[in-house]
Amino acid sequence: MFIEICDIKKSFGEGESRVEVLKGISFELEKGEFCVLLGPSGSGKSTLLNIIGGIDRADSGHISINGEKTADMNEKALTRYRRKHLGYIFQMYNLIPNLNIKENIEVGAYLGDNPLDVDDILKTLGLYEHRHKLPNQLSGGQQQRTAIGRAIVKNPDILLCDEPTGALDYNTSKEILKLIETVNQKYGSTVIMVTHNDAIKNMADRVVKLRDGVIRSNKLNEHKQTADELEW
Repeated sequence: MFIEICDIKKSFGEGESRVEVLKGISFELEKGEFCVLLGPSGSGKSTLLNIIGGIDRADSGHISINGEKTADMNEKALTRYRRKHLGYIFQMYNLIPNLNIKENIEVGAYLGDNPLDVDDILKTLGLYEHRHKLPNQLSGGQQQRTAIGRAIVKNPDILLCDEPTGALDYNTSKEILKLIETVNQKYGSTVIMVTHNDAIKNMADRVVKLRDGVIRSNKLNEHKQTADELEW
């Protein structure tokens, strides 16, 4: 098993204001699987994603990726692990404003041991002709594509996506989902995507539904749709 998530618990606050956000989350993913974490706001899905990504630490339980437990790593090892294995796509693009599009993507390439070809990624993302522009000269969708490029150029095993279409309109959202689908198929990255958009679950291999910090269901998708076929 490629990713094992075992009895993850996480609380915030102290005393009477303490809130249990995750109450014992366990599931497993195969390499190359596309998993959607679905649930309403406050269900714990972004917290779980941050723990998988080594941004946050669980109170108890562990995550094992290819046999390596993140809880056993010190800060230096955890940083190396994030650099080597993980790509992040957030709702906010977090691009470097004074670097052009190609340079923003190259920043990601410097982090990987075995980076992909930057020009190839620019072409896959439909950004090649915009490569010398600055982020503020692009649309929101083009900026999100650049953020995807920066995440995938280092050739991560795992792509973590936190509401990647949350700030985008319908057509642009579909384009971004199509790109993430392409990355999953072309480069074999395991994708874990947090969303509250119910339609997106139809393109996933596995759908894990969370509510109030627990898993309500964990199902393999027998009738998977392409991103093109999604409607909402």
